[in-house]
Amino acid sequence: MRQQRGSVIIIVLWTTILLTILVTVMAGKVQLSARTAFHNREAATDLARIGSAMNRAEMELILETMQRPIDYIPETDEDGNFREPRNRFNGQPLDLQYPAGEDMVVRIYDHAGKINLNNMRGGEMRLLIEKRLGPDADRQQVDDLVTAWGDWTDLNDQPGINNGAEKDYYASLDTPYAPRNNSELDSVEELRLIRGFDELFKDVNLDAAFTVYGNTQTVNLNLATREAMQLLPGLNDELIEEIIAYRERKDFRNKPDVGSILPVENFVELSPWIGSNTSSYYSVFVYPKAQQKDAGQEQDDPVTQAYMQVMEIRGFRERARVYQVDPYGRLPDTAPAQPEE
Repeated sequence: MRQQRGSVIIIVLWTTILLTILVTVMAGKVQLSARTAFHNREAATDLARIGSAMNRAEMELILETMQRPIDYIPETDEDGNFREPRNRFNGQPLDLQYPAGEDMVVRIYDHAGKINLNNMRGGEMRLLIEKRLGPDADRQQVDDLVTAWGDWTDLNDQPGINNGAEKDYYASLDTPYAPRNNSELDSVEELRLIRGFDELFKDVNLDAAFTVYGNTQTVNLNLATREAMQLLPGLNDELIEEIIAYRERKDFRNKPDVGSILPVENFVELSPWIGSNTSSYYSVFVYPKAQQKDAGQEQDDPVTQAYMQVMEIRGFRERARVYQVDPYGRLPDTAPAQPEE
């Protein structure tokens, strides 16, 4: 009898333990399902808000192609000069005419503020390479990179005489592919496929610095990203911050305005690269506003990735033409100007 009672007690204990484990596992699954449902609902809500904000950003760009209303009062700078409304499409957070909501951030980048890769000549690419490598750049390395660029963008499969890189070179790689052999690239990321360029631009946000849309070959400093200016001849970090600080207060109306804040030798280097052009191509970033720890202090935006579309605005009679969609687009540097005292 004692042995039977002991066996019964052991069976009861094991049964209790198994039931406890089973209940715990089921409770965990229920909790996980509840969390999953909650996060799915949050994601769906955020996606709807982002889509709505993107539509309002598109409307903002379409309205820019229309005539101003009669009662429109233009913004003026500290000297009383009118400011160009299109220059607000330089990545600053925007207050839209059809608001996207206080908890949403909309940033629009005109591609006239980026360096256009299409139809870029070898001499221009050489200057960018030399700026990127610095004053102590190896001459042979520069020549090899320029030759590789020329072979990628020319119309034939004949390698350049100075260590060229054409079809045979790319076919010999572990993952072979063919060179573009055209002066117009399909995307800025294509740069990384050219021999030596992946290493050259390994830590550069290419989408922020370059564009392949439109046909303008100059950069508008009112719209320029930090990443683009860091590659332009004649500019260093200190001068870039001076440029951003200047355009926060007033517009660059012409090249003499630029020359007024740059040393002469820097301005001479930079001058061929800059213009006052705008484009019809835009990168639009939309994302929920991040919660700041110290609400009373102005802080840099901590968001580095956001939903992004590249779109072309052709006029107010038609919707934008969308060329690229990236749910995790990498934002250009959004920090405000930090000029030295």
